[in-house]
Amino acid sequence: MKRNGKVISICVGMLLLGGIFFGFNKTDDRNFQIVKSLDVFNSVFKELDMFYVDSIDPKEIVEYGIRAMLAKTDPYTEYYPEEDNTLKEMTTGKFGGIGSVIRYYSPRKRVAIIEPSEGHPAAEAGLKAGDIILEINGKEMLQENRTPNEMTSYVSDNLRGEPGTLCVIKVDRPTSDSTYVPMEFKITRGTIRTNPVPYYGMLNDSIGFIYISTFSVEGCSKEIKRAFIELKQQGATSMVLDVRSNGGGLLSEAVNVVNIFVPKGKEIVKTKGKFKQMDHAYRTTNEPIDVEIPLAVLVDGGTASAAEILSGSLQDLDRAVVIGNRTYGKGLVQTLRNLPYNSSMKITTAKYYIPSGRCVQAIDYSKRNADGSIARTPDSLTNVFHTAAGREVRDGGGIRPDMEVKVDKTPNILYYLVNEDMIFDYATQYALQHPMIAKVEDFQLTDADYADFKAMLKKRDFTYDRQSEEVLKKLKEFAEFEGYMENAKEEFAALEKKLQHNLDLELDRFAKDIKPLITEEIVKRYYFEKGAVQETLKEDIGLEKAMEILQKLEEYKKVLTVAVK
Repeated sequence: MKRNGKVISICVGMLLLGGIFFGFNKTDDRNFQIVKSLDVFNSVFKELDMFYVDSIDPKEIVEYGIRAMLAKTDPYTEYYPEEDNTLKEMTTGKFGGIGSVIRYYSPRKRVAIIEPSEGHPAAEAGLKAGDIILEINGKEMLQENRTPNEMTSYVSDNLRGEPGTLCVIKVDRPTSDSTYVPMEFKITRGTIRTNPVPYYGMLNDSIGFIYISTFSVEGCSKEIKRAFIELKQQGATSMVLDVRSNGGGLLSEAVNVVNIFVPKGKEIVKTKGKFKQMDHAYRTTNEPIDVEIPLAVLVDGGTASAAEILSGSLQDLDRAVVIGNRTYGKGLVQTLRNLPYNSSMKITTAKYYIPSGRCVQAIDYSKRNADGSIARTPDSLTNVFHTAAGREVRDGGGIRPDMEVKVDKTPNILYYLVNEDMIFDYATQYALQHPMIAKVEDFQLTDADYADFKAMLKKRDFTYDRQSEEVLKKLKEFAEFEGYMENAKEEFAALEKKLQHNLDLELDRFAKDIKPLITEEIVKRYYFEKGAVQETLKEDIGLEKAMEILQKLEEYKKVLTVAVK
C-alpha cells in the first residue's frame, strides 16, 4: 500500500486516496447551481437555529441532513464523524473490546452474549453464550426508547474501549431450571482482530479446504497462503476455496490471494472512475506458489466485492471452477476523503473490472424508478465477455458460477424459530446439561434431543404466522368483497381445515431443515466459529459438487475449456 498522497485501493468499504478537484470540468451553470444550493442550505440551517421554537442540536441535525443526502447515492458512500471508529475497524479488521458477538434478546428486552470469540478476553474470562448483559462499568444497559438495533449498538459502544482498559460486566446467567443467576466479570479489553480463516483442513486424502470469511483484515492473504502451504504439505493435490458469505475487503489482499495461483505480472483487476486519478491496474507482483493445482471456488449471493474479484478473476483466467450461486454483484470502489474536524467520508469513485474486461456491478444507483426504488440489471441488458480460453461470461450481475447449485427454499417456520431465539435458547439449555460433547466430526443431534426441542417449544407455547393462512385470509376478504363467498363457503371451509395449524406435523416435516441449525448452534458453544464451519460442511451440496469435480480431472478440464461447435 502507498500513503502520503498516493493511492490506496479498496472494495466493500476499502480505501482509495486520491485527489479530486471540486468543480473540475463543469459548466458555469452547474457551478452556479452548486453554489446556490450550498447557500440555500446554509441559510435554512441558520434560520432554523435562530427562529425555531425549540432548541436544536446543530451537530445532530446537520449529520442527519448529510446522511439523507448520501442516501440518494449508494449504500457505500458514507459519512464518519470524528468519534466514529467504524471506518478504522472496517479497513483494518481490528478494534479494542472484549471479543464477543452480541445481539438483542427479545424475551428479556436486553442484549445477550451470542458467541464469545475463541482466544479473546470474553471467552478467557468465562462469559458464555446466553449470558444477558445487565450492566457495564456500573451503567445499567436498559432499552428505554431504543430500537433493538439501537440497543445493540449502545451496548456494543460501551463494551468497546482502548486495549488494556478494564471492563466490568454484570450479567444474568441462565440455569437449567430457566431461572437466572447474576454474575460479575472483570475483563481487560484487548485488540480484537477478525479471523479471516476460521477453518482450513483436509476433506480427504487429496483435497484441501480453506474457508475465507473476509478480506478486510490487513495481511489476511499471508494467513491464506500459510494455510495453503500447510495443506499441500499434508498431501493436498487439489484445493477448495470457500468465499460464501464473504462480503469483501481490501482489494490488494484479494489480488495477493489470486497471486498464489497465477504467474507474476498478470493483471487481476483495474479501476475506472470519472477522473484519471481513479484509474489504476493491479497486477500480481510475486512468484506464485502453485499454478497447476486444480481449484474449485465456492460462491453464493453473499459473496461480494473483493471476494468477487477473487472468484471472478480466477474464472476469467480459467484457473478455477466456480461453483454455487450467482454472487452479490458489487463492482464499486470507494475513496476515503478527509473532512474538517477529523471527520471523513467514504465515497464511491470508481468501478472495478476483472481480467475479461467485465464489471460485476449488478445495480445502477444512478438510475431509479419513479418511486425511488432501484433494481438489479436484467439479464437481457448484460453483455458477453470472454475468459482467457474463450469461454463466455457476462457482466452486470455478479459472478455466475460454472456449476450452479440448487438452493432449496427456506420454510417459513425456520424464520420464526431463529428470530424468536428458540434454537438459541435450546442450545443454551443443552450446553448447561452437557459439559462436553463429541468431536465435531462425530457429534450428531439425536432423535431424543429433537424430541426435547419440540417439548420446549410446546412448553413455551411457540406459535408462528403461516403464510398460507395469511393468503387464505386475504382471499376470503376479496371473495366477500366481490360477492363470491356465498357460493364458495364449502370450498373455503375445506381448505381452511386442510391448512389447520399442526406444530408437531410441521416440526417433523421440516426436521431436515431445522436439525442442522440446532446442531450448528450447539457445536458453536463448545468449538466456537471453527466448529460451526466444520459442522456446516457435513451436508453441503456445493462442497460435494466441488469434491466430485476435483476428483474427475478430465471433467474439471472440460469445464475450463471452450466447447467445440
